[in-house]
Amino acid sequence: MEIKDRIIQSAAALFSQRGLKSVSMDDIATHLAVSKKTLYKWFENKDQIVQATLERHLTLNQCDCQQLLTRATNAIDEFFLMLEWIRGQFADIVPGIFYDMQKYYPSAWQLWLEYKNTFVLAQIKANLERGVAEGLYRPELDVEVIARMRLALIELLLNAEVYPPRQFNQQRVQTCILEHFMLGIASLKGYKLINQYRHVTEEE
Repeated sequence: MEIKDRIIQSAAALFSQRGLKSVSMDDIATHLAVSKKTLYKWFENKDQIVQATLERHLTLNQCDCQQLLTRATNAIDEFFLMLEWIRGQFADIVPGIFYDMQKYYPSAWQLWLEYKNTFVLAQIKANLERGVAEGLYRPELDVEVIARMRLALIELLLNAEVYPPRQFNQQRVQTCILEHFMLGIASLKGYKLINQYRHVTEEE
């Protein structure tokens, strides 16, 4: 593996475990068992490593999302597949990493915002339109409004002030918020299908 790729992968592992701010160039060099001089040959500073790490992460995410779309049998199946994927994504990431990015790494934060407001928003809209066409989501949904509300929920999930990590498990928060959202947009047909996925039996 090329040394640049090794640096990015090593940095990504450290950032996930300890956050962005607390990881230094020395830490990355030590983790790789190389000199800091080697790091600086490929990256001028830590900001560039954070940027490259995020670019790689978002590229991989985009590939994963597109693969999920090919597996989903309907809009609700797609939603549950995505929920499971999100759980896996955040299971090993230290809380507060997005806060670090926003506060200390503006270039990386801007990249995340662009990705969120283009690719992620497009995927949400496509899912809503698919669900309406399949009769699983309410036909009167205002897709433009609801899609942006769903987008805002992503950052709410990551907001450590609203859901302090010491009080709230991330998977618990994700499940509650996203299932609540899904039930809110579902038609009666969709509601019944959601409960099948959730293994919920309702009494009349």
